[in-house]
Formats: sequence, structure tokens, C-alpha cells
Amino acid sequence: MNYTTEEIQKRVDDYISQFKEGYFSPLSLQARLTEEVGEMAREINHRYGEKPKKNTEQDKALQEELGDVLFVLTCFANSLDMDLSDAFEQSMNKIETRDKNRWTRKNGGNNDE
Repeated sequence: MNYTTEEIQKRVDDYISQFKEGYFSPLSLQARLTEEVGEMAREINHRYGEKPKKNTEQDKALQEELGDVLFVLTCFANSLDMDLSDAFEQSMNKIETRDKNRWTRKNGGNNDE
């Protein structure tokens, strides 16, 4: 299934809105995001790095960890009343301007274009 960022934000909000506690504070969400990114990093290290899993460790899918990061980022955006599409657009505009000549283009074109 494919979701727009608007649909992702609404689905997360519909879920969180069921509970009296609501969204965590920004500081708690930052801690949770750090935790989830750490779990994703651990999976990447096991899969692509030099640290294999112990026999007793459960295999967690990297995609699941990435989904957890997306969920917490969405909670963060929702709790601060921010639109993920707007945040993405701002980021891409910055990157496309700042880094437009930074990398070698596949089409063989000049980076000075």
C-alpha cells in the first residue's frame, strides 16, 4: 500500500487520539527517535557491518526498524502541528540548491550546469 504523507499523518493521529495521554512531549519523542534510530543502526551493523548477531538475538527486519523511525518522526510532526510534506519540500529545496554541483552526474553532464 502507498500512503501520502497526509495519510500517514492522519493514520498516526487517529491512532494516538484514542488515548488520553496523547502525544509524548518533544523531549520524550526525541529520546524515542534516538532509540529507534539506534535500533536501526544495530540492524544495519549486523547486516552490512562487522558485527554479526549472537545466536540468541532475534532477527529484526531493517524495514521494520525504518518503519518505527517513520512512526516516531510522524508523531513528532503531528505533536508540533507540522506538515511532513512541507518539511520534506524545505529540505529538498535546500539540498537541491546547496548540493546541486556536489556530485558527479550520471548523464555525463557538467556539474557546473
